[in-house]
Amino acid sequence: MLRKLLPALLLLLLLAPGVLHAQSSKSDTYEQLKLFGDVFERVRSSYVEEVTDKELVEAAINGMLSSLDPHSSYLDADSFGDMQVQTKGAFGGLGIEVTMENGFVKVVSPIDDTPAFRAGVEAGDLITHLDSEPVLGLNLSDAVDRMRGEVGSDIVLTIRRGDQEPFDITITRDVIRIQSVRSRVEGNIGYIRVTAFNEQTSPGLDKAIADLKKELGDKVIGWVVDLRNNPGGLLNQAIAVTDAFLDKGEIVSTRARDPEETYRFNAEPGDMVNGQPLIVLINGGSASASEIVAGALQDHGRAIIMGTQSFGKGSVQTIIPLPGHGAMRLTTSRYYTPSGQSIQATGIVPDIEVKQARLEEIDAGSRRREADLRGALTNGDEAGAPATEEEGAPAPEAQEAPSEGEEAAPAAASSSDYQLSRALDLLRGLALFKERAAN
Repeated sequence: MLRKLLPALLLLLLLAPGVLHAQSSKSDTYEQLKLFGDVFERVRSSYVEEVTDKELVEAAINGMLSSLDPHSSYLDADSFGDMQVQTKGAFGGLGIEVTMENGFVKVVSPIDDTPAFRAGVEAGDLITHLDSEPVLGLNLSDAVDRMRGEVGSDIVLTIRRGDQEPFDITITRDVIRIQSVRSRVEGNIGYIRVTAFNEQTSPGLDKAIADLKKELGDKVIGWVVDLRNNPGGLLNQAIAVTDAFLDKGEIVSTRARDPEETYRFNAEPGDMVNGQPLIVLINGGSASASEIVAGALQDHGRAIIMGTQSFGKGSVQTIIPLPGHGAMRLTTSRYYTPSGQSIQATGIVPDIEVKQARLEEIDAGSRRREADLRGALTNGDEAGAPATEEEGAPAPEAQEAPSEGEEAAPAAASSSDYQLSRALDLLRGLALFKERAAN
């Protein structure tokens, strides 16, 4: 009898540690849930003001999610509806993409042509107060809810920017309509500005390229894609924009906790600009989907990345609807560039760093040239003698004030935007080099 029972006893002993661990884990979970229930009941019965069960449960859920990372959160039914509208390219608010940092609301980037943009809000600004009420203690969803409001109403943001003293900016709320793609001709270069990645972006890019090709014809020598202060958006749109400039190869991969949940997205044949030189502009306000585009084009050697290091948001948020209760935004994976580099916290480092600056023309006065000297030899290919100066004229090294009516050198295209000017100069230089090499 003992011999018959021995195999069963040995099997039970082998399984026991796993069984005991599972039971212990369940016991710990039950203990934690009991703790939650005790706190819930105590708050409901003893808090100084009456709080509904719905408020307590939603606050608990939001606290659980927001404690994970700055981008996970609970969306109530209204917030979920707003988010769905936003991805379509029109929504109400101030026009800023934000995250949380050290308890404050941090501006990832202002959106072009919105109230916040026009009021002077900048990427990297920390919002410390909303209508004189401190932000500390609020989660991101609460802060965003307070910034929303009736169209036409004002809100005062207290901003901390670098080493400056905090200052207030008054912004009038408005309906935010995002035209995610704008374009124009810069000489013989096609300039495309992408402000966000929403459902309008890929069709807008296709139209912009077609319009610029029609306007420039064979004269086009290169392209600039401007992703500065672009806070990101839909992954499929980032893939589509990147694919427009690639013939083949991986665009981005996403990797979750489970190794089997790794997804790779590849380009399809067809480069809409036929391999012409491409420069992508980024800065600290370029985040998420913008970094996917810049990283893929950089890794494939398809574009020169110029500007400053990007924001570094390399995590993927999945929106999980909760029927009847809004949705939860949960970080589920990380983005990786084709070379296998994670974008998270490091961002994209430009190939050529160009910080934004203001150019000021320095008046060095006019200098005399060889042709101005008495008795200077002629070029040999010109008829006539050079003009000469009177006796006692200053030496060549001397400076004299420019004569009245002397024209200054023409300003460079987009001279008010230093980073763009450098991108345009580089493309023109590449075109000139190619032309001379061909000859």
